[in-house]
Parts: sequence; C-alpha cells; structure tokens
Amino acid sequence: MSVTDTLGLGFMTFAFFLGAGNLIFPPFAGMLAGENMSFAMFGFLITAVGMPLIGLIAVAKANGKVMALLPAFAATALAIAIYIIIGPAFAAPRTALVAFEIGARPFISNPDALMMLGGKEFSIAQLIYTLVFFSIVMFLSLFPGKLLDSVGKILTPVLILLLVGLASSVIILPGAEVNLPVGEYINSPLTKGIIEGYNTMDTLASLMFGMLIIDLLRKKGVNDAADQTKYLVRAAFIAAGGLAFVYVSLFYLGASAGDFAIGADNGGQILTNYVTHHFGNIGTLMLSTVVTLACLTTAVGLVTACSEFFNELMPRLSYKLLVVLLSVICATVANVGLSQLISISIPVLMTIYPVAIALVLVTFLTERFARPAFSHRVVLSVALFFGIFDGLQTAGMDMSFLDFMPLHVEGMAWLLPTALTAIVCLFIPKNLDQKADA
Repeated sequence: MSVTDTLGLGFMTFAFFLGAGNLIFPPFAGMLAGENMSFAMFGFLITAVGMPLIGLIAVAKANGKVMALLPAFAATALAIAIYIIIGPAFAAPRTALVAFEIGARPFISNPDALMMLGGKEFSIAQLIYTLVFFSIVMFLSLFPGKLLDSVGKILTPVLILLLVGLASSVIILPGAEVNLPVGEYINSPLTKGIIEGYNTMDTLASLMFGMLIIDLLRKKGVNDAADQTKYLVRAAFIAAGGLAFVYVSLFYLGASAGDFAIGADNGGQILTNYVTHHFGNIGTLMLSTVVTLACLTTAVGLVTACSEFFNELMPRLSYKLLVVLLSVICATVANVGLSQLISISIPVLMTIYPVAIALVLVTFLTERFARPAFSHRVVLSVALFFGIFDGLQTAGMDMSFLDFMPLHVEGMAWLLPTALTAIVCLFIPKNLDQKADA
C-alpha cells in the first residue's frame, strides 16, 4: 500500500472510532475535574485512546482471531454482549440523543415540553425526533447504497476540519478560570478518568473494528498476515493520534467553560453553548448539521453491522427483519434520555470492560503461555468475576465487604486479581493435568 493508502486507512479508522457521541464525554469530565483535569485526562486517554490502540494491535497480532482460544459458547456470548452494547442497548440509541442535544435542541423553542404516554412522561420533541431519526436509519439500513458512502466521504473531512477549528479556538480564545474539582474527581481523578473512558466503548469496538479492517485489507489484495499487521498497526497509531488531539482539546474546553457549563448535565450542552457564544448561529448550524449527519451514518453502520451479525448467528431471522426490529428497539431505548442512558450503561460497562481488557492482555501473552487456551479462560473468568462486583457496586448495591481489596472503592477491583492470575499462568507447566484444556 502507498503512503496515501495508509493515511486513508488511518483516517478511516479514526472515523470508525469518532462517533459523535465521543464528543460529549470529555467536556463534561473536564468540567467536573477542574484543577485535577490533567490526572483525569490522562486516565481518560488510557481507556479511550490507549486501550483501543492496543486492542487493534492485539487483533492484528492474532490475525483477527482474538477469541479463537475461548470455548465456542464463551466466544459467542462475548461477541453477542459486545454487539448488543455497541448496538441497540447503548451506542446506537445514544447517536440519536447526541444528534438531538447538539443538532435539534438549540433550535427548538420549548425542547423540554412533556407528554404522558403509557403512564410515563416523555419529552415531546425528543420522542418525535428519535422516531424520525430511526425511521431514516431503518430506511438507509434496508437499502444501503452509494449515497451513504458519499455522505461519509464528504462528512469525515468536514468533521475533522470542524474539530481542528474547535480545538484551535479553545487555545486561542480566552476561557474562564478552571474551577475546583467535584465528586470523585477530588480524591481519585486518575481512576475516575479511566472509568469515564469506558463510556466511549471504543475498547469493545476495537475488537470488532480490527477484524473489519483486516477484511478490508484482504479486499485490497493485502493477504500476507505480516503485511496486514503492519498496515493495521500504522492505521491504529494514526487513529489514536487523532483521538488524543480531539479529547485533549475538549477536556480543556470543559474545564475552562465557565458560564457555558451552568445547568449542563451532559457534554453536548457545554459544547453547543460554547460554539453558539463564540461563533453565533452560523457556528451552531454548522455544528448541528455535521454532528447530525455523523450520528446518522454511525447509527446506520451500527444497525447494519448488528443485523448482519445476528443474521449469521440466527439465519432464520432475515436481515431486513432484524433491521426493522433493531431500529424499533433503538428508538424505544433512546427515549430514556441521554443522561439517564449514560447512567444505566455504566454498570454494564464496568462489568464487561475488564473482560475486554483482559482479552487484549492475554492475546499479547499467548506465545508466552505454556497452556494458552487454559490461561485465556482462567484470566478472563477472573476478570469477569470481579468485574461483576464492580458493576454491582456502580449500580448502587452494597459491596463494602470487598473494601479491603486494592482499588475496589474506585471501581477497579478486577485489576490486581486479573494481573496476578495472568502472571501465575505464565509459570504453569505444559504437562500439568492436560484434561483442563479439554
């Protein structure tokens, strides 16, 4: 591949990861972290940039088969969990909510007007918007064509230019004084930033995107495994550099937002207020248009990918039926509301993220394990076991009986046991009870 092809692959990988939803987390985290922004930002970059980068490299190292050493049932269950999380449960509905917050709310006179439906209150504007949004998503997913590809080719450069302009304005234009940190950012900004990075879901996505990029390389005639690894790693570093640039600038935007952040309960509102103040209605219109289109194309990609996956898993369910079903589910879930959806997703991510990180870890250690299949299964089991406790604690259940464990209070009780298990597996001899691998 030429340098131009490699750069194109890198920017495409960057576009895969930078769903418009990723724009809402750094400003809000920066606002809450305040003077501890540097520590929080570093933690955020670990899980929102570093782990996706390492995840892509792990996929390249395993030649796309990161789950090959797991039992078939466990590999299928993990794949299903990841597709549900980045699909109808959280990521896909979030695209509509981000599009509403940034692309529609600023232009609606009374966006918080409520109506009763089925004994529950719903935002009228949000309900109508999400129904229209996922109707369009369903149509484009049912009849995919060159239109979506053309929009993507035009949209990605425009989005990058917009983000570069936004980052430049954050540096050039004077901001407010950075406030004092609040909440968990006071005492544990680093670990809080790490956990906040879970919300991007990019480590989970990297396991799927890596396999997709390998397929794209094969279609381009790159069939040698070493070459595939080389180009995928280069693309991963280009994407990681772009993501880090965006996140650092948005973190600083949130930390210095001042009055723009008053009353905001998510980063989308901070970003919109900032752009409206400095660039007026034209800036708001440009931001809303690009973000809406980015959300739309991201949602179509997620619904299409999930429909194809579940169609292969359950051939009796047709692709078109799955598109309709998933679109309806996404529209329903979206009306939980952005802040509520994020809060619901956190316990799930706290449970599944340790497993994904552990999978990346053991992939790099595979050649050093005397018994790789056994080691993969044990390390991932330990990560899942303690991840469940972290998830339950985040959901509000009393897990104080585990307070003696390092990092349990911060929500990372899984880290030390998983690391120690991986180290122990490095010293397990090959001839020890071979039945365990059966």
